[in-house]
Amino acid sequence: MSARAPMLGRFRHGYVAPAALLVAGLLYVPFIWTAYLSFTSYDGLAPPEWVGLRNFGKLLQDPALISSLGNTLLWVVGTMALPVGLGLLVAVLSYDIKGGVWYRVPFMLPYALSGAGLAMVWSPILSHDGIANLLLGVDTAFLQKAPHNTIAMLLVWTWQQLGVNTLLFVVGLQSIPKAPIEAARLDGASGWQLFRHVIWPLMAPLTAVVVGLALVASLKTFDIVWVLTQGGPGRNSETLAVTMYKDTFVASEYGYGASVAVVLTVVTGLASYLYLRRQVR
Repeated sequence: MSARAPMLGRFRHGYVAPAALLVAGLLYVPFIWTAYLSFTSYDGLAPPEWVGLRNFGKLLQDPALISSLGNTLLWVVGTMALPVGLGLLVAVLSYDIKGGVWYRVPFMLPYALSGAGLAMVWSPILSHDGIANLLLGVDTAFLQKAPHNTIAMLLVWTWQQLGVNTLLFVVGLQSIPKAPIEAARLDGASGWQLFRHVIWPLMAPLTAVVVGLALVASLKTFDIVWVLTQGGPGRNSETLAVTMYKDTFVASEYGYGASVAVVLTVVTGLASYLYLRRQVR
């Protein structure tokens, strides 16, 4: 065994090299190609023509990009407040009570649907002559005006994501040691005081994971927006992901669409870095 150990240590990098090369090929090669295309004029047929920073200069003057940036920010804020915040609330209220698991089941069911399937379910409900207007007896343009359309889609997104966030927070509650909670109760802490000063700090590691996943998911929202509004009317409900798709595959401006993809990657990476850096501190 002692003779084999140095050999295993000497070739340890070779064991992971195939997997590392596969991951690098699937992640980094497409990004490098996209970054290259962002500096070109390319329609998908003729060879790419180098144009330097022209695509990024055009982005700065594109009102659709400014609108999609605002909508993406609204998605981020809404995701933190609704799916994450309500998920924590449902987890705390349904935890440690008799039959609590059955209270959480209805919140879990929508997560089984894909984003596109979810949008197909809600499209006839939120349309101008849909079920919501008939039941409410009003004439509200849920999907026709900004920012009402983004808010309506956020509520749909909440309906899907609430269950999985609740489940993750329940796992966090189950992992909390009983001793600190019992000690706090003996000291007279209960209700909001117990949650704020004992339970919430002990759940900080899991909360960081839940918020991080929700942050990345909200920044790249596509399927719900595309099926419900396709970024319209006009382009007033687009997110960065929808803008990238329309500029690339609808308008066939692959170079310009690649520059939007680079902006989306930078925004997602920067937001993730700042969040993780704050958590480490």
